[in-house]
Amino acid sequence: MYDVSLTESYFPRQTDLELRDSTVASALRDAAAKWPDTVALEEFGIDGKPGRRWTFTELLAEAESLADALLTRYRPGERIVIWAPNIPEWILCEYAFGIAGLVLVTANPGYQKRELAYVIEQSSAVGLFIVESFRGNPMGDIARAILEENDALRELVDMADRDALFAKGSLDASRPDIAPQDIAQIQYTSGSTGFPKGVLLHHYGLTNNARHSFERIGITGNGKLLLVAPLFHTTGCAVSVLGACQSGTHIVLPPLFDPNLANMLVESEKITSIIGVPTMYMMMLEVDDANPRDLTSVEVVGAGGSMVSPELIRRIKERFGCKFTNGYGMTETSPLLTGTRDDDPMDKQTETIGQPFAQLDVSIRDPRTNEVVPLDTVGEICARGYSVMAGYNDNPEATAEAIDAEGWMHTGDLGKMDAQGFVTITGRVKEMIIRGGENLFPVEIENVLLEHPDVAQVAVVGLPDEKWGEIVAAFIRTPDNSPFDPQALKAHCREHLAAQKTPAVWVHVTEYPMTGSGKVQKFELRDAYLKGEYASLGA
Repeated sequence: MYDVSLTESYFPRQTDLELRDSTVASALRDAAAKWPDTVALEEFGIDGKPGRRWTFTELLAEAESLADALLTRYRPGERIVIWAPNIPEWILCEYAFGIAGLVLVTANPGYQKRELAYVIEQSSAVGLFIVESFRGNPMGDIARAILEENDALRELVDMADRDALFAKGSLDASRPDIAPQDIAQIQYTSGSTGFPKGVLLHHYGLTNNARHSFERIGITGNGKLLLVAPLFHTTGCAVSVLGACQSGTHIVLPPLFDPNLANMLVESEKITSIIGVPTMYMMMLEVDDANPRDLTSVEVVGAGGSMVSPELIRRIKERFGCKFTNGYGMTETSPLLTGTRDDDPMDKQTETIGQPFAQLDVSIRDPRTNEVVPLDTVGEICARGYSVMAGYNDNPEATAEAIDAEGWMHTGDLGKMDAQGFVTITGRVKEMIIRGGENLFPVEIENVLLEHPDVAQVAVVGLPDEKWGEIVAAFIRTPDNSPFDPQALKAHCREHLAAQKTPAVWVHVTEYPMTGSGKVQKFELRDAYLKGEYASLGA
């Protein structure tokens, strides 16, 4: 714990951890030099059986080979979308893109055509790397349909086809010099407009934040990390992959998160660390109650995405016999800003999101005046430092709105800070819903529902849920106030949105609580529902 005594809600950057002029490529090269024969990556099937594995030396050699092949087909700086679940080729491409100077654009494998097409077009991607299907989503069919409509896409590559992945073209194959401030990734996150924004993340922020994250979590290497966070999230491809690389940690990679599979791998592979969201740990503990396994190899559990109850922390520590930390951040900050430590007082572990990371300034500011507020006063959580994004892709207005003239990144989250620098989240400036650690944005869901003829008006809000943290609820008014069919609206959502964005609660309303300026008071809807004043329709 940092020993500070603040006089206002401003935590100045601590310098106990260094910042390195590192890139994705240099991180892998350094790892191969330090731990040449250490296993870097090992894949496992849905049945828990091991597949391919790479030492750091082998992973570097294959990544460089792929980078050289890509440079005969793409020019440094061009953007390529990876639309795939957690497969080794995802990580291989992450490193190869870093070596070749290509920009990796992440896409959720649950996306439907509209969502994927938007990401491809907004990022100006010229390549799309996919798998044919995942969890029933016909990704290959969707990708081919988009390819026919998008003239800028030069290539569609099945990542399972090694010949296609490593194909040689006719361009100059020389490797470029990569600078730490060069853009490594674009990750998409929605905002108040409902249109996802492409977050430009540089090598410097991603690599240093991953290294600092592992230090805060307490992962020191010489162990095995169960990588269950999705690779299209910064928790997966940044914190987990780049943190493991810089600490010499062996990644165990199942193709998806399944609590039975996760527990099986913890037991069979003697997993020493896990990074995930609280919902994952709840599910693993529920499965363990019915089918106990030996989970005692786990030394460190890291969580993020939502607050963690004292009871869940106690259960995690007791069942795994491990240390526990909880982190907070956002895509725009590469991603982590604050985190608890295992030796923090229990009230700090359960009621706060910890102290800021090294080399970052964090403050709580008045949303109206942008002035730092007094201690223990609610304001907007803001951060400044090495890990802040370069900006939003082709969106200078949104960038200027998010990062002020003094370099402060405005998170949109409300919180307060105590004299020791511990931050507590109290709400959100934005109406973001956090379901199972994933950020969902009401306007995006509302826009889709408004396209259905049975919907005249809709308000989407988050409702508290013990398992997911929050679930999505849609309060719908029909054109003539007649009843609607929730199954039809659910099917409409699933046609255009990923499953997690589809409302779980459907409520028919004839009017909304409104502000004086005519805006729907969503908190009134939420509170009224929780008091039992609205009934949910089945779907």
